[in-house]
Amino acid sequence: MTQEYDDDDAMGGPLLIEQLEGNGITNNDIKKLKAAGFNTVESIAYTSKKNLLLVKGISEIKAEKIAGEATKLVPIGFTTASKFHERRSELICLTTGSKQLDTLLGGGIETGSITEVFGEFRTGKSQLCHTLAVTCQLPIDMGGGEGKCLYIDTEGTFRPSRLVSIAQRYGLEPNDCLDNVAYARAYNAEHQLQLLNVASQMMVESRFSLLIVDSIMSLYRTDYSGRGELSARQMHVAQYMRTLQRLADEFGIAVVITNQVVAQVDGSASMYNPDPKKPIGGNIVAHSSTTRLSFKKARGEQRICKIYDSPCLPESECVFAIYEDGIGDPKVEDDDD
Repeated sequence: MTQEYDDDDAMGGPLLIEQLEGNGITNNDIKKLKAAGFNTVESIAYTSKKNLLLVKGISEIKAEKIAGEATKLVPIGFTTASKFHERRSELICLTTGSKQLDTLLGGGIETGSITEVFGEFRTGKSQLCHTLAVTCQLPIDMGGGEGKCLYIDTEGTFRPSRLVSIAQRYGLEPNDCLDNVAYARAYNAEHQLQLLNVASQMMVESRFSLLIVDSIMSLYRTDYSGRGELSARQMHVAQYMRTLQRLADEFGIAVVITNQVVAQVDGSASMYNPDPKKPIGGNIVAHSSTTRLSFKKARGEQRICKIYDSPCLPESECVFAIYEDGIGDPKVEDDDD
């Protein structure tokens, strides 16, 4: 089974940037592109010429040459809806650990897209991230992605001990499970973006199925303060979200970001909305996330997940619970309390 999976992976995986060498593109050019975070042919094909010109030592003529060679290898034109449908049917979903939550999400957390989870403190956002960091390693027939996890932590909420108990629940060797999670603490917004370049390089070298950013906006709130810096902040956030989507497209990984909420101050919204809280980051995060999930507290260990926005899932909600061994379905005794 493993050999079969490796063969498929080799056929469907991204093309290494080294394949561009030749036709006027030198090994030195490849090194410059890699230093700037371009590790695959897809990353070149999906980016703009303006971004290539930002790479130190790449001239306009060279940028056009590189982009031209990349688009020969990676088709970026029109395709039929049937072919696109076929490609989408190959996407897998990662189990959340809760059957009810998986059903709500149409099978689980989808690969190749960005899922945003937002809610107040202690609503289970980081707990879901910890559970997914383990379930993404499971075989595909068990709801996993047969890959490793990249975990970018901006608030210091990552706890390896949680992964140990979740790994034991799924019958995985805890030490192997921990070795398959690449963890990084981000200390400022610039560092948070740089880590995506490192992540891209790691994904070229090894099979990953999940990238977590917990949480997406906390460092931006401290690094960019006041209305005067709002425009600069949003431009940086847009660049970050675009890079996340590029990684999801390039490597077929699931991207999960968590987000904080703030109270809405416009009176009209609260008149019709009994819970006038909204995720931060504005329209840029809203439009960049494929699926947006709202988490709320319920009784005891129970939490409510609501589909806030999705291109293919109906607005609906379900109840899940947080236990010592990760996210799961509410137990009968919880409902009887």
